[in-house]
Amino acid sequence: MTTAPIDLRARARQAVIAAGFHPDFPPDVLREVQALRERGQRTEVQARDLRAMLWSSIDNDTSRDLDQVEFVEKLANGTVRLLVGIADVDGSVPKGSATDREAGADTISVYTGVATFPMLPAELSNDMTSLVGGQDRPSIVIEVRINDSGEAIGHEIYPALLHNKAKLAYSSTGAWLEGRGPMPEAIANVPGMEQQLRLQQETCERLRGLRKAHGALTFGSIEAMPVMDGGQVKEMAIRQHNVAEDIIESFMVTANVAMARFLKEKGSLSIRRVVRTPKRWDRIQAIAAQFGTKLPATPDPRALSEFLDARKTADPDHFPDLSLSIVKLLGPGEYIVEPAGAESTGHFGLALHDYTHSTAPNRRYADLITQRLLKATSGKGPAPYSGEELSAIAAHCTEREDAARKVERLMRKVAAASLLSQRIGETFDGIITGASPKGTWVRLLKFPAEGRVVHGAQGIDVGDKVRVRLATVDVWKGFIDFDRVGG
Repeated sequence: MTTAPIDLRARARQAVIAAGFHPDFPPDVLREVQALRERGQRTEVQARDLRAMLWSSIDNDTSRDLDQVEFVEKLANGTVRLLVGIADVDGSVPKGSATDREAGADTISVYTGVATFPMLPAELSNDMTSLVGGQDRPSIVIEVRINDSGEAIGHEIYPALLHNKAKLAYSSTGAWLEGRGPMPEAIANVPGMEQQLRLQQETCERLRGLRKAHGALTFGSIEAMPVMDGGQVKEMAIRQHNVAEDIIESFMVTANVAMARFLKEKGSLSIRRVVRTPKRWDRIQAIAAQFGTKLPATPDPRALSEFLDARKTADPDHFPDLSLSIVKLLGPGEYIVEPAGAESTGHFGLALHDYTHSTAPNRRYADLITQRLLKATSGKGPAPYSGEELSAIAAHCTEREDAARKVERLMRKVAAASLLSQRIGETFDGIITGASPKGTWVRLLKFPAEGRVVHGAQGIDVGDKVRVRLATVDVWKGFIDFDRVGG
């Protein structure tokens, strides 16, 4: 088994190539990017000049491929006006260009933790088509009016020129909003930005309350990302979900619903993001029954949501493992084409009938396609894609997203194995997360890693707490093997 340090970035590159992605952009794409840079940034006012508004973005600490900025204001009648600005990527990456063809092949940026492989060249996604702080940028604005109960009572979509006045990070902004840390300088330095973020939090609470009432599912997960130092993993950092992420998630969902409904109202084809009604509802029922909960005979997101909320309160330590089981039984999301006027398939996990992806065109090709459909619909021009073309794009985006998820999961295992490679023989407390004829799996309680129990697995089942000894690791493959200690 491999225990010596490996070049993790080289391993990530090999993984994306093996999965069919293209980590290097061909010369014709680079020539297009260079020509775009020489022409200069587009800063003309497009229909509306909204640069004076207190726009802000919240993303990961190191993110520069910023797709979305937000602004809210409370109107005299108590209604909230939510504006979500989306980067106008189509304006710089026209349909049929070399850059578009390359993006359409990969369809998604791959974030491995040790290296990022972007869908678009970094000169575009991190700069020219990014809503970076302190720069004027063309955008598409999704405006939604929200009443006291959190219900959307109207929407409008239009082009505008924006200026991001505060580039914020989830970690520091969330800590401040939750009273666990100081106000970030990017907020303190902009007059009125503190009040703006407080109003965003209040608006988020309205939206989340209504979503929960409709049965949107809330999951708990343990997401560990490698912290790199000199090309090697220094530690695995647990990402803690906070209120800043709730804000962006709520605004993103609201904007995506508005976009889907807008295209439907205009009679346009659209690519929808769906999570179908789970086929294995009987297994979800069986899991709930183990905890004394009887779920309805037919799939019901509200009943499942209530069960999950109750388990999170009753047993927070085991809730991430329960969440993982339910997520796997729900199945992954997928892209489909919805003809104008057709009955919506819907998103079971979000408890929504109308949902698309539109808020991340720098990172997802489906969002760029939606942007083009919107422009054609708004401009009363010809449809940019036929139904057959959209169906092929939707299927390819689904396949590539699945491939990216597998690469990202593999590299988390590789990073954990790298960090554990120097701890062979040590013992750890863990919880069993999987037990079947194919193998028994344990997640360590105080270290973000999961591996296989290769000796002593007899008689243990999912949810059992065990003590295990690290037997071997294979860093390149991301394999981590444990022996059970004691009975």
